[in-house]
Amino acid sequence: MKFPIYLDYCSTTPVDHKVVEEMNRYFTIEGIFGNPGASHYYGIQAKNEIKKAKDKIASILKIRSEEIIFTSGATESNNLAIKGIVNSKKKFGNHILTSSIEHKSILESCNFLKQNGFLVTTINPNKKGIIAIQNIKNSINEKTILISIMHVNNETGTIQNIKKIGEICRKKNIIFHVDAAQSFGKVPINLSKIPVDLLSLSGHKIYGPKGIGILFIRNKIKKKISSQIHGGNQQYGIRSGTLPVHLIIGMSKAMEISNNILSKEKKRISFLKLFFLKEIKKITRISINGSVKDTIPNIINISFHKMNVEYLLSSVQELAISQHSSCFSKNSSYVLQSMGVRKKLIDNSIRISFGKFTSKKDVVFLLKKIQTICNCIK
Repeated sequence: MKFPIYLDYCSTTPVDHKVVEEMNRYFTIEGIFGNPGASHYYGIQAKNEIKKAKDKIASILKIRSEEIIFTSGATESNNLAIKGIVNSKKKFGNHILTSSIEHKSILESCNFLKQNGFLVTTINPNKKGIIAIQNIKNSINEKTILISIMHVNNETGTIQNIKKIGEICRKKNIIFHVDAAQSFGKVPINLSKIPVDLLSLSGHKIYGPKGIGILFIRNKIKKKISSQIHGGNQQYGIRSGTLPVHLIIGMSKAMEISNNILSKEKKRISFLKLFFLKEIKKITRISINGSVKDTIPNIINISFHKMNVEYLLSSVQELAISQHSSCFSKNSSYVLQSMGVRKKLIDNSIRISFGKFTSKKDVVFLLKKIQTICNCIK
């Protein structure tokens, strides 16, 4: 067992050893290091490697390779999706629909557009963290041009029904964007069957390197996306900048591994989650924040009724746990607030996220530490 025990896989993941091995071939003079935009041997070599990586990713997502745009991560992908599509749709309307539990990169992009003449409707979830389909239908009007709803919430693990939302968007001719940073590798994603127009992914959430992400743009709207980074016109002019071959290779390898072990890992981590919840209820009174049914097993968000979470987080140096999203450093979780959780319970909540290196021994150690603190309180 390695200390401190890492239980914050939602925040970031360690890079898989196989991913590192694959990436190591793309750094030095002995490897494939060229600029893929160059016309000489080294550039062509790098360009061919990117093509192979794109073909691999396209096969996994069931899309076309030309529908893949590489970015620096999901935050950039979200910004490019939201800001990049609205100008071409402006003549049809200026209304954007999203939820109050989205990642800050979505909410802040919408706030930016609001300051520039767009109207934004933010839908609250129910107490389980689910965005009701009927609420989405009721919020759509004749000027709605874009809906952005995340697939899996980064604080509660709740899964949204993106297939149904996508079907509504298709019928209404509304662009549909999905932030799938937390869902890939945990929930099957087949974009040939899900009516999504734009989808964001992140490398460092799936045991790949930091600094790389993807924005899937369906071919039919690719020409409608306006660039947010201008320069050498790479990637169809949508996202300029020299392509980082080593990061792209790392992302494609991480996606391949995550996709291959999805079912096996889901079963293993589901066991750990059930074991943890069963045992902790014997120790102290808790509330589970989020849906028990429509959720991924990797994320557990709980509120303690008697134990002080700040004490747990500050006193137990052997554990690496977050209280809420690392992307938002203020004390109170806006996600739990939107779900109607009482402030006292929000302040006493923690987010535990399991990953591929989490063992039952790790979970037992966590439970023992919580037990020790509860005994001290008594």
